[in-house]
Parts: sequence; structure tokens; C-alpha cells
Amino acid sequence: MRDASSLIPGRFPGLSSKLIATIVGVILLVEIVVYLPSIASFRSSWLEDRLRVGVVAARVLDAVPDVMSLPRNLTDRLLTSAGADAIVYRHQGQSQLIERADPVTPDRVVTADMRQQDLPAQILGAIDTLLAGPGRTLRIVGQGDLDESLVELLMPEAPLRREMLAYSRNIGLVSLVIAALTAFALYMLASRLFIDPVLRLGANMLAFRQAPENATLILEPSARRDEIGVVERELAAMERDLASMLRQRRHLAELGLAVAKINHDLRNMLAAAQLLSDQVATLDDPKVQRLAPRLVTTLDRAIGFAQSMLDYGREAAAPPQFSLTPLRPLLEDAAFEARLVGHPSITFVNSVEAGLVLNIDAGQMVRVFVNLFKNAREALETDSRSRPVSEVAVAAAPATEGRIVISVSDTGPGLPPKARENLFVAFQGSARPGGTGLGLAIAREIVEAHGGTLVYAAPPTGGSRFELTLPLSATSPRAAEV
Repeated sequence: MRDASSLIPGRFPGLSSKLIATIVGVILLVEIVVYLPSIASFRSSWLEDRLRVGVVAARVLDAVPDVMSLPRNLTDRLLTSAGADAIVYRHQGQSQLIERADPVTPDRVVTADMRQQDLPAQILGAIDTLLAGPGRTLRIVGQGDLDESLVELLMPEAPLRREMLAYSRNIGLVSLVIAALTAFALYMLASRLFIDPVLRLGANMLAFRQAPENATLILEPSARRDEIGVVERELAAMERDLASMLRQRRHLAELGLAVAKINHDLRNMLAAAQLLSDQVATLDDPKVQRLAPRLVTTLDRAIGFAQSMLDYGREAAAPPQFSLTPLRPLLEDAAFEARLVGHPSITFVNSVEAGLVLNIDAGQMVRVFVNLFKNAREALETDSRSRPVSEVAVAAAPATEGRIVISVSDTGPGLPPKARENLFVAFQGSARPGGTGLGLAIAREIVEAHGGTLVYAAPPTGGSRFELTLPLSATSPRAAEV
């Protein structure tokens, strides 16, 4: 037998690793959601800084009547401070341009309009810059410091992209550190509150499952008042009840074995006494002739009781072996075995359709109907009242969706209320004197093993009726197809 501790997944291969991965994943997802506005804001701030230099240059251009008269070192200083290749100032329909001495004609130009400050546009612009390849030129357009004035800067996009990538790496490292620290803190808290108690519960259940008779393995619940505490207390109570039940069943099994042995010997002795009583019944003594039938009846009842106990003790819990079985012929065989067919005073009526086929264990199910038919026959035979019809009838009708009800009814005296209380309880549910009540108990077990139910229903017109409900999932309209 494997050690119970080896069956537990452990701390990190189990819930712990899943918890840590979930925490880190959620934190990183939140960081990604926060990162997009952050990188867009970084790009906008970077572009605005360059645009401010362009506005300063525009003031210089607006202050001089002739741009060509500006010293080259001044224009180069303005362009260098802005990191631009050219600056264009537009005001009142006029445009002024300063550019480097060796201007380069750009191949690809992308425009960044700083007059559009909505967040979606900023995020899309930031993503476009990060995914852009080398060699693009950025055209920054913004409002000047005068009314109806515009400032444009032409500059390479590569410096902006480098700084955005560096910023993204820093954000990524900070996010990983935050995720790791948060995951560790939450894991320590969750480990103390949830994971350790769950591991303790799992180890206890596995250990108790391997040795449920060992009372020392019953869980000792903690003083927690939350859901974990409730589970611990309920598990401890269940283990105590189960251990007690197993001990009781072991004692009952040992006692039952002893009773079966005693009962077997008693049956043999009763059989010998029956043989002697049969011989005594042949004597001519009037007193013997008067007492012998009573003695024979008593011995027959004792032998029947002993045989019923032996049969019940030998009952195996084998599951049904299902097969498609025509129901009507099975009922006819059961009625013949129960001595209903050909009975001189009782009529047997089989109203089940000839083509009805059920997926059942024929050997087990015939025992159910034999018991029901036999009980009905005995009830009619022992009833001293006169009636116009003595009849045992069986019929089948659809019930709820996917189920069928098979009813067995008789015109006998019915069952008194006291007999109905324990009707399906072994040794308590007999409806006639001297009975053991085992037949109906075994019948209900067989029906429940087939996924059905067996109940008693008292008809308003008198008599008795048992209703047997079975699944109708595997039926066939024609018995010939079986």
C-alpha cells in the first residue's frame, strides 16, 4: 500500500503553483492595461518638449524680418536643441523655414498632431512608434503661441523610439518586481489561511481511507470559525461516524456468520423433526391425529423461516447483467413459478403488450415478480371473505419522460396501515403471520439496482397494488428484434 503522503501533490506542484501563477498573471495583465496609457503619455510629453523648442524658434523667426539674415550658428543651435532637421512656422498665411545646411529628403513621413490629445489617438500613436522600423521621419504639428499660428518640426523618429523602448524595459522590470513581491506576500497569506489547511485535510482523508478502523487517524479540528473550520469539524464527525459504523458492521458480520451456522444446523434438526412428525401422523391414535397437523404446520413454518434467513444471508451484491428482455413472457414465467397459472380459484391477467422489451437482468427481475405474485396469491388464498372475482393483474404504462410503470394488483383484502410502515424492511415488513419480510426487501434492492423504484399503493376500490418504475431508455417496440 502506498504511503498517503506520496499521494498528496505537494506544495508547489499543486494549488500553490497555480495560485502564484494566477497572481503573477493578473498583476502583469493589470500592468499591461496601465502600461498603454503610460507609454502614450510618455510619447506625448516627449513630443511636447520638442514642440516647445519649436515655439521658441518660431518667436525668433517672427521677430526678424528676413530669416535668411539669421546667423547659421543660431539656426543650428535651435535645430539641435529641438533635435529636428527643419522647423516651419506658419502665421497669417505666411510660412518661414529653417533647416540644416545639408537637408535630407525623408522617404517615409508620419505625422504627430499634438492638437489631438484624446487618449485612444495617443495610445495608437505610441503603438505605431514602437512597432515602426528604422528610417521614418516624424512630422510634429502643434499650436504656436500666437492665434492661428502653427509650428511644425521634422525630425527622425529613431530617438523617440529608443527612449520609448528604454522606458518600456524599465516599466517591465518594475512590473515583474511588483508582481513577484505581491505574489509572494499573497502566497504567504493564502498558504497560512487556505493551502496548509487543505493539505492537512487531504493528507488526513488519504490516511483515514487506507485505515478507517484506526481511531487515531480521525481529524482533530481546529478552532477556526470560517468555512475551513466548518469543513474540519464536519470531516471529523463523518470520520467518527464512519469508524463507528465500520466497527458495528464488522461485529454484525461476525454475528451474522455465527447465526448462519447455527441456523443451518437448526434447519437440519427441523427437517429431521419434520420426518418424525410425518411418521407420527400415520398413527391411529385420535389425539395424535388431532395434534399432528398443527405440529407439521409449525415445523414447516420454522423450516421456511430458517431457509429464508439462509437465502438472505447468501444474497450477493452483484450488479445486474443488463440485456434486452421481452417483458410479457418474463411475467408469464414468474406467474407460473408463483403458482398463479392454472390456479383453481384465482385468475391471472397479463395486460402487458407483447412487443414491450426492457433492458433488464431477467434472472433478477423474475424474482421480483415471483415475490409480488406469490404475496398476492397467498393474500387471496387466506382471505375468508367472499368476493365476486379473485384476480391478480399486471399492466404496464408510460410514466414520466423516459420511464415506465409496471403495476401488480390484486383484489384481496389489502394491507393494514400497521403492515405498511415497515413493508420493505427485512424481518419487520411481513404482511402475514410467520413471514420474514425478506421477499419485499430483496425485491426493492433489485429494483433500485436497476435504477427504479418499488412502492405500495392502496387502490381506492380495495385490494393491493405495487408499482414498479423502471427506466425506459433501452426499449424496443418488437420482441422479435431481441
